[in-house]
Amino acid sequence: MKSLLDIYSERVALGELTADPAQELALERLERIRSALAVPVRKGLFRKAPPPPLGLYLWGGVGRGKSMLMDLFVEASPVAARRVHFHAFMQEIHAGMHKARQDGVEDALKPVAQSVIAAVKLLAFDEMQITDITDAMIVGRLFEMLMDGGVVIVTTSNRVPDDLYKDGLNRQLFLPFIDLLKDRMEVAELASPTDYRQDRMSGSPVYFTPNGPDARAQIEAVWQKLTHGKAAPHDLFVKGRTVTLPGYHNGVARARFFDLCGAPLGPADYLVIADAARVLVLEDIPRLSRNNFNEAKRFVTLIDALYEARVQLIASAAAQPEMLYVEGEGTFEFERTASRLREMQSADWRKA
Repeated sequence: MKSLLDIYSERVALGELTADPAQELALERLERIRSALAVPVRKGLFRKAPPPPLGLYLWGGVGRGKSMLMDLFVEASPVAARRVHFHAFMQEIHAGMHKARQDGVEDALKPVAQSVIAAVKLLAFDEMQITDITDAMIVGRLFEMLMDGGVVIVTTSNRVPDDLYKDGLNRQLFLPFIDLLKDRMEVAELASPTDYRQDRMSGSPVYFTPNGPDARAQIEAVWQKLTHGKAAPHDLFVKGRTVTLPGYHNGVARARFFDLCGAPLGPADYLVIADAARVLVLEDIPRLSRNNFNEAKRFVTLIDALYEARVQLIASAAAQPEMLYVEGEGTFEFERTASRLREMQSADWRKA
């Protein structure tokens, strides 16, 4: 059986990947898990099954290749495995618990965890981050149940474990989960100096105008380049509400102007979006005026949040930034937004 490093080296030789020592080191850690899972479990009257291997918490900056390595790892898994975005998984857990409560189950988490244990031996999570208190309050028990049931957990994150749910409500109740991660998972940094996602955008335009078939085609080409067609809708939880990004994969989000600015969203929503997405593809920005003043105000707030968080914006719009809002109340205030939109188009803006 080929090792993960063998598969990786083959793809490097084909020009599909660029050799990266930090990625190779991460693959060695993943290979430890894959090799252990590949050993047949021989059970007998006097034979005790060996304990499952420690999982892995792999953290590092955006664009370093964490999701690519996870794809390679799961594709080569010798056991039943599931790859899922962490937030999507937690939504499934909450839905299962809701049904269990309706069925009169006292400990609603227990049957939900048992169903996961029965289905997979390896859970691979993308982008673990805890922003919702309901997740924070159950994730510790959930992980402990899964690990005790023999499920190996591998997860990626942009944050070191100690920064999970940072400044969150009742965070002291969450701290035992961080201890559990450190105790039962190997914590490792993917310390590559290269942001490959940024490299893929190097030299490419990021603002397409006017709106129309040409702009849509160029946006679609950028989207495929960044996500390889693996995107899916992604829900974010903001103060008990759900904000949906229609397309999302590995920190790259996609939405239309009216998805984010036509809905009654506010600063808190845009801050959560800016935290979740390191790249936002925003389509069909219209001309703005007194006739869509509320949408224009939300757009200004959204751009402020993206700008402060250094999120890469890729957009299609009806006109160049300076010509988007040319009449009506708010034109003076929009000058700053136009300036920021122009600045965000520069090749070295995110490095500033």
